[in-house]
Amino acid sequence: MRISSILLVTALGFAQAPRARVDLTGYWVSVISEDWRWRMVTPIKGDFASIPVNAEARKMGEAWDPAKDDDAGLQCKSYGAPALMRIPGRVHITWQDDDTLKVETDAGTQTRLFHFNTKALPNTAPSWQGYSAAQWEPPVAGLGIPDNFGIFARRTGNQGRSLEVTTTALRAGYLRKNGVPYSENTVVNEYYDYHKEPNGDEWFTVTTVVRDPKYLTMPFITSSDFKKQRDASGWDPASCSSR
Repeated sequence: MRISSILLVTALGFAQAPRARVDLTGYWVSVISEDWRWRMVTPIKGDFASIPVNAEARKMGEAWDPAKDDDAGLQCKSYGAPALMRIPGRVHITWQDDDTLKVETDAGTQTRLFHFNTKALPNTAPSWQGYSAAQWEPPVAGLGIPDNFGIFARRTGNQGRSLEVTTTALRAGYLRKNGVPYSENTVVNEYYDYHKEPNGDEWFTVTTVVRDPKYLTMPFITSSDFKKQRDASGWDPASCSSR
């Protein structure tokens, strides 16, 4: 009887534990160690490498004309939520209120809002950043097997938890600045993992999964790294650019 009571109390304790959090607030700078040809410069027209585009997307990408985007006031088409975290620059993360995490970027001066405790998607007009519903993931379960060689070791300092964000209600835009399209039906899933190195450096990695039934033949997956800064040094808001 006593053992059963202990087990019940333990189970209730886990069920009532406060939601897991990691501190993502502050200024962060993107650290680019891969995909330089697509991230540091505007790719050439028709460069679809690594993106699983279909024939319709290729046709649209090959017709890309930045001058037309300028004339139409659509310079921010490559700064939407599906592509924003891949753009070189800095982000500033703060809590707007108890249930809303705000992510600002100096590239394109964009603002994303991650909404917690949301039960239903409000009637939101499509926009570059869409509507983002967020939740904290539980700790990653252990593998339960011996690991004498460190093959399965977690990253040093990793909290074993992620922030999961799902974004919908998007305005059609570009996955890359060279006109590779995504549609208004796109859904973006993101996983923000925080870790701290032995020397005190703090990092987060965001894994982004873009699903678009109109232009992609399969999910487009990328991962982007950010290092925390001590202050706002280097923060330099700039307008969107179509080139």
